[in-house]
Amino acid sequence: MSDANPPLREEREILVRKAARALARAGLVHAYGHCSARLDAGSFLVCAPQPMGLIASGEAGTVVPVDGPLPDGVLGEVRIHQRIYQRRPEVGGVCRSMPPNVMALSTLRRTPRPRHGFGSYFAPGPGLWDDPQLIRTDGQAAGVADALGDNRAVVMRGNGAVTVGESLEQAVVFTWYLEDAARVELEVLRCGQFDTAPVLDEAEAKARAVGTGRIYERMWDYLTDGDPE
Repeated sequence: MSDANPPLREEREILVRKAARALARAGLVHAYGHCSARLDAGSFLVCAPQPMGLIASGEAGTVVPVDGPLPDGVLGEVRIHQRIYQRRPEVGGVCRSMPPNVMALSTLRRTPRPRHGFGSYFAPGPGLWDDPQLIRTDGQAAGVADALGDNRAVVMRGNGAVTVGESLEQAVVFTWYLEDAARVELEVLRCGQFDTAPVLDEAEAKARAVGTGRIYERMWDYLTDGDPE
């Protein structure tokens, strides 16, 4: 794919760099984290293995096969991306992030419930991968993908989160939504109202979790404002 369609490859390289820097600018990653965009059914492009906020214009990233061993120099947890792209053909982008509120909530073995608009996108709630260890084997990566299921996010206990979207832009937006949902959930817990605070039911969540009105595009514009590319 890297040679078959150079214009698409260049477009994806720019997208991956912008997404990486947006996640860093929003405080959703730090020294650790990575994101990728699908190229075709058999490959995807992952960002450079460095702090995402430091990824410079011109950094190409690495093309990774959906099936097969990871290329040299690619981070071990990129196995998670492989398993998700294998199982979810509609997924066009994946973000592995370290959102602070999601991280704190996960140590309680909790994930955000759909209590407000942004939380509705993960209703009835993202799955939990209940293991704080780094993902270094194919079996672990498959377990994370299992915990994700058909949702837009999976939370990893004490180890951040993974979000997916039809595009990488959406996956970045869902990372921001997930962190805000975790912020709300922690506030509910602090108030001691966990059992009485309302939760959106299935119909309410479905009606609220819309993509019309440039919902995703506006958040993407907000998160990438000021990017050099």
